[in-house]
Amino acid sequence: MLALGLLLSTLVPARSFAAPRNDHNGELGFGVGVGGKFSTLGAGFDIAVPISHRANIRGGCNALDYGRSFLNDGLTYKGNVTFRSVNAMLDFFPFAGGFHISPGALLYNGNQVTADATVPAGQTFTLNNVDYRSSATNPIVGNGKLALNKAAPMVLIGWGNLVPRSKHFSTSFEVGVVFQGTPKTTLNFAGSACDPSGLNCRNIATDPTIQSNIQAQQQKINDDVKILQYYPVVSFGFGYRF
Repeated sequence: MLALGLLLSTLVPARSFAAPRNDHNGELGFGVGVGGKFSTLGAGFDIAVPISHRANIRGGCNALDYGRSFLNDGLTYKGNVTFRSVNAMLDFFPFAGGFHISPGALLYNGNQVTADATVPAGQTFTLNNVDYRSSATNPIVGNGKLALNKAAPMVLIGWGNLVPRSKHFSTSFEVGVVFQGTPKTTLNFAGSACDPSGLNCRNIATDPTIQSNIQAQQQKINDDVKILQYYPVVSFGFGYRF
């Protein structure tokens, strides 16, 4: 019997007691993923950790500034678009591959448009389809702001995993939408606005008729940019898993 046992032991390899490779985890384990991205929300970075074989929790931030000057209805605007946001997402991989569905939110939405406005002395401008002339002695100056909800739900779909289960490097592509509410425009002006002939000049900040036209102009802008309540997101990214 002892000889038979020794013979069998030479024919049957001993079982290894090392931890088996997990087809989901790979040899590298879960780890933490860090990556950069470029999107319609700006440039930024994300950090992700897995909570299961098919899901990650991901957080990140985005930032970008862009400025330009433009002329509208006789008013010269020096505008600046500011992107500032912080996002949190749940990445769900239904097929345990790269394809994912990611519901989440902008926990902080500081995206906005600001502008300084000027109308040179003697130049005509329009508010709510009513023409005025900027006073020669007290020309029109002002500012405007387009603001959005400070927090907003969002959803993304795409390909890529910031915490790949069996490699270090990753790339990603995502598209989606932020539901950020109807944009809210505010316009503030100072100086004197005159009739198109240059007569009957009035303080633009206190005259009730002109203020009524400013309110109507704000609403017109809000209607023009209403589509931004559904802000599209397109994102390209790359990452490394530690």
